[in-house]
Amino acid sequence: MTMAVLGAYLGMGTTRTCASGEPEHPRLATARAEMVATQIAARGVQNAAVLAAMRKVPRHEFVPARVADRAYEDCPLPIGWRQTISQPYIVALMSELAALRPGARVLEVGTGSGYQAAVLSELGAEVYTIEIVEPLGRQAAATLARLGYGGVRTHIGDGYRGWPEAAPFDAIVVTAAPPAVPAPLKQQLKLGGRLVLPVGTFDQELRVITRTARGWDERDVIPVVFVPMTGEAQTPAPLSGRGK
Repeated sequence: MTMAVLGAYLGMGTTRTCASGEPEHPRLATARAEMVATQIAARGVQNAAVLAAMRKVPRHEFVPARVADRAYEDCPLPIGWRQTISQPYIVALMSELAALRPGARVLEVGTGSGYQAAVLSELGAEVYTIEIVEPLGRQAAATLARLGYGGVRTHIGDGYRGWPEAAPFDAIVVTAAPPAVPAPLKQQLKLGGRLVLPVGTFDQELRVITRTARGWDERDVIPVVFVPMTGEAQTPAPLSGRGK
């Protein structure tokens, strides 16, 4: 199925109901299934719950109308305010790396369009999500509520220091790249919890940090390209030593 054909489907008659209560053409579900098969499962994502969530969440509802016909393409898309919705494969991979169980408490730093939060919610997680760009955060909250994800807790603010009032978390997923791992986020993990985030400036790596009884286990997964984390993440570290 080509994206041009998908665009035509978006304007055609509809036959079933989606999460928002609005009818949805069944071939949109087919487009999502093809996305999962060719872009996600084919690249090694195996978690059945993640694959099911990616087949269910209507990605076209989380992008601006002008790019809705490209919603199931294998790429990130612009969502305004110099931000993007991540490539479907990356959303699925990060969701799998978080290793969630139903009922897990998850923090997302960088709500963006709300798509990743919806996927995490479909996995049965209790989702807390923070967005630093106020109009984008409010738009995402409205989209999540409209699509039936009203249980996702949203907040406008700088996510560098996490959400202490809701901590500890079973997992933290960060959707923008800080130059270095924010220490407050590591401290808000439960024992055994995972922090999944891109790290770096020009050269970024998707990293998984697991809290253990002995400290932290860290591993890099793949090179990635994310928008930079703004706010406190960009504050230079204080100089050490006696000189200035």
